Amino acid sequence: MDLKSEILREHSKRQMSRIARWVGSDKRRFRQLMELFLHGEYRATQRSAWIISLCADSYPQLIGPWLKAMFDKMEERGVHIAVKRNVVRILAGIEIPQALLGRVVSRCFSCLSDDREAIAVRVHAMTVILNASRKAPPLERELRGAIEQMSLNAGPAIRARSRNVLKRLDKGKR
Repeated sequence: MDLKSEILREHSKRQMSRIARWVGSDKRRFRQLMELFLHGEYRATQRSAWIISLCADSYPQLIGPWLKAMFDKMEERGVHIAVKRNVVRILAGIEIPQALLGRVVSRCFSCLSDDREAIAVRVHAMTVILNASRKAPPLERELRGAIEQMSLNAGPAIRARSRNVLKRLDKGKR
């Protein structure tokens, strides 16, 4: 399969799922996908982010070696929102290595407090911080404060995730 051509050919869930199935657990194919994500043109990077997210759902072990590079890509200026959304979504579903945890949590707090940030990025950022608070319990208080501050003007999606996160924080106290 010519990966780049297939990614650019059609932007649909069916196509992205088909490509993710083709990549599967194959490290060589996943490397091809990551090369497009990290060094491809704008549109290829955007679409490959979705496929990487799908691959991470089924084969999270593929992500580990690429985490730092993915996070760095997310922080690039002018990157498509799909890149940020999918990287933060992946981070919400995996164990983040200690070496990267501080940077990730700091960035997630920044996303959370930015009203201009995409809602999906903000809600996934909440989950990333919640998961990180298991390793660093002082983050719980900081997360509660951020949620309380943000909830004042939040829309329904953020309020719903906030309630869920606060319940999980309260459950952990018992």
